[in-house]
Amino acid sequence: MKLSDRVKSISYLKAHAPEVIRGLAECREPMIITLHGEAKAVLQDIASYEQTQETLALLKILALANKSVEAGKVRPVGEAFADIRKRVKD
Repeated sequence: MKLSDRVKSISYLKAHAPEVIRGLAECREPMIITLHGEAKAVLQDIASYEQTQETLALLKILALANKSVEAGKVRPVGEAFADIRKRVKD
């Protein structure tokens, strides 16, 4: 579906809220909400939102890992696992 088909005014949302919410869950495509003809908000179903948040969290973890590698804060995997095993036993 084209993004232009997913742009609706706030007055449309107010008048058709139940069907808009059902439509979000069915097609899993975000909807752009406008106010006075200007895009102001994005409305999406909860499953898509949660997936986006999980993806962002993973990307943040990867970015932190890359910073650690660039800063030289790395060590051999065998050494790291030996350290973990030691901590678990203690």
